[in-house]
Amino acid sequence: MKLNQAQKSIVLTILCFSIYLYLKTFFAPIKESIDQFTHNGLTSYILTYLIIGTPIFIGTYLINYKHNIFNNLGLYPPILKSFAIALIFTLPMFIGGYLFFEFNPTFSIQNLIAGSIVIGFIEELFFRGFLFGQLFKYTKLGFISSIIIGAIVFASGHLYQSQDSIELIGIFAITFMGAVLFAWLYVEWNFNLWVPIFLHSLMNLSWHIFEMDDTALGGILPNIFRGLTIFTAIVFTIRYKRKQNLKLAITKDNLFFKKY
Repeated sequence: MKLNQAQKSIVLTILCFSIYLYLKTFFAPIKESIDQFTHNGLTSYILTYLIIGTPIFIGTYLINYKHNIFNNLGLYPPILKSFAIALIFTLPMFIGGYLFFEFNPTFSIQNLIAGSIVIGFIEELFFRGFLFGQLFKYTKLGFISSIIIGAIVFASGHLYQSQDSIELIGIFAITFMGAVLFAWLYVEWNFNLWVPIFLHSLMNLSWHIFEMDDTALGGILPNIFRGLTIFTAIVFTIRYKRKQNLKLAITKDNLFFKKY
């Protein structure tokens, strides 16, 4: 039986992402093997993600082989403009961190790059560009239907940060809402993945530079600044689209299933 585009997209997206998750369980030994050749932890870290992410790139190609893989995932210009937009969004976190928190004296440059920039790029590329993006673009699934699985997996991947049940619920809720926000921005900025990539990375960066908290949950004050960043991102995006006479891409007509 020949699958149509929507069916093929669903099967390949779930299959390839599942293979990636399986390969990710071998992350440590793969990185250790690469370390023997690179002798550089950051380089090995990046290469390991590229290796275990191979199913993502193959799946993207198979879903729509007529479209450039990187463009299909959302990696197209403008890049500098996207960075500037994300920087505006995260100003509350950087300003708040500078005014109310101490600089973190323990981070290293390599860990800072790996834990903020690299992981922000990888998570947005794999979760939003592929897992969410391919389902939302090529099937009749709506925004919520396309994001639910990826958001749960994304949020669950941060639960290692605590053993306290109440704190775990908070971490799950925060990261789940973050996944929804990044996906929304991805769609509203015309499937340009650089906006959520830079926003994700810069939010991580501020969290690492300043001693806000050891987990993704954070306390009241850090979450006030994080909330202001989210508020800024949403309001700026809506106002920008209105100023450009552009309609919002996510509406009630495509919230759960596309009606067109």
